[in-house]
Amino acid sequence: MFRLLFYSPRIAPNTGNAIRMVAATGAELHLVEPLGFDLSEPKLKRAGLDYHDLASVTVHPSLPAAWQALQPERVYAFTAHANTSFADIGYRAGDVLMFGPEPTGLDQETLADPHITARVRIPMLAGRRSLNLSNAAAVAVYEAWRQHGFPGAI
Repeated sequence: MFRLLFYSPRIAPNTGNAIRMVAATGAELHLVEPLGFDLSEPKLKRAGLDYHDLASVTVHPSLPAAWQALQPERVYAFTAHANTSFADIGYRAGDVLMFGPEPTGLDQETLADPHITARVRIPMLAGRRSLNLSNAAAVAVYEAWRQHGFPGAI
């Protein structure tokens, strides 16, 4: 399946929503420290409802540690600073869909990481800064899953 990576997420409810989404899709969620919250925060647990036991969530102490554990073949960095639409990618199982912290997104240094295969964007109307992190992640994961025919879905 697909691997969703949140690099230094800041807002607990966004990560809680992502936990619920990965539980519903079979994707994995990888969180890279530092986190802007404690994983035991009530807001995180409330947003994830009772899906925490059904979700694959791994916390990595750093981005190099995440790359070591994931050994990714392809990494797509989602950023407003890209020209390629996320919908123009042919996703493969094991791809990493990478998102940066709220509200800034991935910085230029992180976007220069050699593990990143391509920078992609989710189209929006002009003059809009960004989508909510958990919403953007859901759009990305569902597109990748759709391309594979939603295996295992009912």
